[in-house]
Amino acid sequence: MASAFSYLLITFSFFTVVSLAQSSPSASLFLPPPHAGSLPAMLLPLFLSPPNASRTSPDTRRLLQRSDARMGLYDDLLLRGYYTTRLWIGTPPQRFALIVDTGSTVTYVPCSSCQQCGTHQDPKFQPELSSTYQPVKCNLDCNCDDKKVQCVYERQYAEMSSSSGVLGEDVVSFGSLSNLEPQRAVFGCENEETGDLFSQRADGIMGLGRGDLSIMDQLVDKGVVSDSFSLCYGGMDVGGGAMVLGGISPPTDMVFTHSDPVRSPYYNIDLKNIHVAGKPLLLNPRVFDGKHGTVLDSGTTYAYLPEEAFLAFKDAIMKELHSLQKIRGPDPNFNDICFSGAGSNVLELSKTFPAVDMVFSNEQKLSLSPENYLFRHSKEHGAYCLGVFQNGKDPTTLLGGIAVRNTLVTYDREHSKIGFWKTNCSELWERLQISGAPPPMPSAPNGKNSTVEIPPTLAPTEAPHYVLPGELQIGEITFDIIFNVSYSDLEHHITELAKLIADDLEVIPSQVHLLNFTPNGNDSLIRWAIFPAGFSNYISNATAMNMIARFAEHRVELPGTFGSYKLVRWSIEPLAKRTWWQQNYPIVLVAVIGTLLIGLSASGMWFIYRHRQQKLNAYKPVNAAVPEQELQPI
Repeated sequence: MASAFSYLLITFSFFTVVSLAQSSPSASLFLPPPHAGSLPAMLLPLFLSPPNASRTSPDTRRLLQRSDARMGLYDDLLLRGYYTTRLWIGTPPQRFALIVDTGSTVTYVPCSSCQQCGTHQDPKFQPELSSTYQPVKCNLDCNCDDKKVQCVYERQYAEMSSSSGVLGEDVVSFGSLSNLEPQRAVFGCENEETGDLFSQRADGIMGLGRGDLSIMDQLVDKGVVSDSFSLCYGGMDVGGGAMVLGGISPPTDMVFTHSDPVRSPYYNIDLKNIHVAGKPLLLNPRVFDGKHGTVLDSGTTYAYLPEEAFLAFKDAIMKELHSLQKIRGPDPNFNDICFSGAGSNVLELSKTFPAVDMVFSNEQKLSLSPENYLFRHSKEHGAYCLGVFQNGKDPTTLLGGIAVRNTLVTYDREHSKIGFWKTNCSELWERLQISGAPPPMPSAPNGKNSTVEIPPTLAPTEAPHYVLPGELQIGEITFDIIFNVSYSDLEHHITELAKLIADDLEVIPSQVHLLNFTPNGNDSLIRWAIFPAGFSNYISNATAMNMIARFAEHRVELPGTFGSYKLVRWSIEPLAKRTWWQQNYPIVLVAVIGTLLIGLSASGMWFIYRHRQQKLNAYKPVNAAVPEQELQPI
């Protein structure tokens, strides 16, 4: 479990980017700049899964006033191991789902010529179809191919995956909602993938690290954004948040720590100690300064500590858990440290699990809630496992996405510091939706259902069409989906298809109902409904948005026998208000059954008593005196 989705430290090779065309800065700002004259920021919202996060700070609206440059970041940190964003490359634009990775210094996508690339979410990049594509020709500042014609790149990751290919330059677009105009940028066109990069669903990597090929460095060199970016990841079971390329006005209570670009090529912080339940770990502060120091890496899922620090942290946590039972982890291949009996409400975890503080050299503290060091046990309800592991024999401290859930992290590269601000990242994204250009879906008046038609194609100019109104308790989600398989070929596999959909959406099969199944030319049109798991339950907004997004973005993975599919319509229906009888019938039923049982018991006991009395009265000895009967006068 510990290493399933980790993109750990990278072996860097540096290139000087050449022939980067200049483009004029954007005319208007997305966010209030940190100081006068700052460059515009580019804002990219994140999407994720279901709801249960901490409360939002009142500073949110002041911090993020506009959301013009938005692209969804999708996927689940612990399910997939990463967040992805959408970038469009070329003219006309070709879309790609890229992992947001602060530990990578190059952005790359599979090239159409790649024979050793896996099957990913989108088609490979086809340079021949882009009128603006140019190969980066071999020069003194890059590594060249064998023919000395074109620049090449290679990246190797600690979990033994790798990417290699040629360097190309083309127009990179963030969508028309961005005030930042499309920019020419150098990127990698992959010719070979290995390991997790080959098998992952995402197309490639968006590199935000320090280096000439980093998308951040290229934008900063062009003068179109200031040298800073921010990430905000949603909480456990929730998701949501935003990514900002450029400077923002930090909130007054943001906690900063020094980040030394000379100390390490990675984004490091000056961590000196960890407190558990207010008590410092008995460690030498130098334990967090080994090798690369303490590194933040958005492409890594969990947190990894040097051996000494991990053992101290684990022992300190376990000493505070008196009421929980230690259990086996969900995967027998890993020795996860898990506990049961904590309940399913994330907001209540702080009553059971201790608070953890990261203490920096300037004595400022970042408080971590349980969701920042735990993940849900996938096989036992109300159980959780430590999301902090030993980093083998590597003395580097590596903090992945789990450590900064519901935390706005600002990478202020210009001033060599990194800031942390605890907030509700999913609500941060909802506020961006409210203030942005695309109108929200209209509220469903009087409890009626809301319906959205999905456009035939999602061009890079369009924002997601599945924003739900308010905070509803949803009783039913309906999907109309076209499968490019004939009716006759599909009708015998409907049950199998329903189960596959249930598995992918992480619901039980009984929640997935077939409402209608009709031919549609050579295709099949199917209407599905998803219902809550039980009579007393409902589907939350965030869960519904996640399900809709998975269908709309073709992230529901089905075997090739079912062909491709297309979501053409979806609707939601709020949970119907239950009558007094529906709300109280279990109590009434128990009362009636109890009354009947008491009545039957009392009747039985009375019957037995009467039967015994009759037997006693009927028995008379032979010599018993019988009173004389007085004759009545005639």
